[in-house]
Amino acid sequence: MSDLLPRPRSFEPATGTFELAPGASVSGPPALVDGVRTALPVLDLRVAGEGAITVRHEPGLGAESYTLTVTGDGITVAAGDRAGAFYAAQTLRQLLGPAAYRAVAPEGSFTVPAGRVSDAPRFGWRGAMVDVARHFLPKRELFRMVDVMAAHKLNRLHLHLVDDQGWRVESPAFPRLHEVASHRPRTIASHYGEEPVFDEVPHGGHYTLADLAEIAAYARARAVTVVPEIDVPGHASAILAAYPEYGVNPAQEIAVLDRWGISPALLSPLPPTVEFLTTVFEELLGALGGAPYVHIGGDECVLDGWAVSAEITAYQASLGLGTPGDLHAWFLRGLADVLAERGSRAVVWDEAFVSGTLRQDTVVMPWRGMAVARRAAAAGHDVVMTPVFPLYFDYAEAASADEPLAIGEAITVDDVAAFDPAPGSWEPAESARVIGAQFQLWSERIPDARALDYRAWPRGCALAEVAWAGPGPIGDRLPGHLARLDAMGVEYRPLAGPHPWQRGGAGRRGHRPGAVEIGAVMDRLDRMTLSADSTHSSL
Repeated sequence: MSDLLPRPRSFEPATGTFELAPGASVSGPPALVDGVRTALPVLDLRVAGEGAITVRHEPGLGAESYTLTVTGDGITVAAGDRAGAFYAAQTLRQLLGPAAYRAVAPEGSFTVPAGRVSDAPRFGWRGAMVDVARHFLPKRELFRMVDVMAAHKLNRLHLHLVDDQGWRVESPAFPRLHEVASHRPRTIASHYGEEPVFDEVPHGGHYTLADLAEIAAYARARAVTVVPEIDVPGHASAILAAYPEYGVNPAQEIAVLDRWGISPALLSPLPPTVEFLTTVFEELLGALGGAPYVHIGGDECVLDGWAVSAEITAYQASLGLGTPGDLHAWFLRGLADVLAERGSRAVVWDEAFVSGTLRQDTVVMPWRGMAVARRAAAAGHDVVMTPVFPLYFDYAEAASADEPLAIGEAITVDDVAAFDPAPGSWEPAESARVIGAQFQLWSERIPDARALDYRAWPRGCALAEVAWAGPGPIGDRLPGHLARLDAMGVEYRPLAGPHPWQRGGAGRRGHRPGAVEIGAVMDRLDRMTLSADSTHSSL
């Protein structure tokens, strides 16, 4: 049990072992048994009255909590809910060894060491954000991402579905969104600061509503909640390429953006835009079967267009609002009201909190650092920690030309493992507002699933530990854990550096060490307020 990851609250090794063979029986409450069977597909467990694995429901353990006891006579799981049973089985899977992570079981049985694990998560939100707007990922890759997340007890898949560079959701009511806004004719290929050069290769794709329903159901079965993001009112080039009438200047022709950074493309805050977005949210929520959280963005908005529009400034005045920033806050609050009426809580990036008064139940993701995070918590908002350092995994893990192209460097496994989402220096009431943490995979420089693997793991292993158990060293457990990822086929970054085929090389994938250093980025973020240069993409 010495290489369990994330580390459990307690484990007590004992003498002896138990032999667990594929096709063994499992018994207990049907929902909890289903959680155990889903987490252990390689075992093909059979439901029976008495089993090698016995599952019990113990509500007093709490959500996602469990105990796992292995003796020479069998295995007992006690869980507070289905998710707890699922996580107990994930811990059991680790005890079975790397072969349990393959699609086909080896011949014979698995030898399980005796002992007892008692476990519960530190935070309820343990997430990963995947940006499918800049570079689209087919749904098969999202299924796989869910599988790897579940193996680490991560439980929130935040899908960044909309940005200047693409719209990724079918809309029966507004079909030009998926017909026009879901693709671009080319993508910028030059390095930051160079004269723009484009690859002249079309890129695009979208998920049908049936796809989203399938993804959400697959995730739920693995204790993962999908958090969709429709980023508004900025980052709107793709939306306005399809429906310019919802922009500040409907006569202006706008194309899906083919380069990185942000654009001045901005949705109008007028009632027709709210009605349009309400319909889109209803379609999305219908496909997902409801969603406890919906991210509405609110970041990096260049509000100049609102300030020069006579119609919008008149509307702003009619609402009794003094500035475009006030209107920005009002607009997002109205969308949060729309979502609340449909059973969802709004989530926003921190600019939305800085710009004005949000609904009190709106969740804030403070990407610009701990200072704004503390302000949001002190104001009574639940906070999910998402700071650039150390949770932006589009940054390289080393300042080395061996690394593939990244936005900057360096964020290491140790940086992530040392991060405390709720610092001890905060007031208890502030710390209590931190509901979790998640890592971000912005995809300007993550063009495909292989690059996603490289960026996500093993730093994602460290974030899983931080969010489940708290900060602390994981280096002594990583080698054993990486053998499990090998068996799953995860193309992670080796601890000693990239494999030869993962290196940047001298071509388009080459990284330029020192181009953007994380220390300089953090210094800049410390000085930022809501402005046009506060950008995820161009830092």
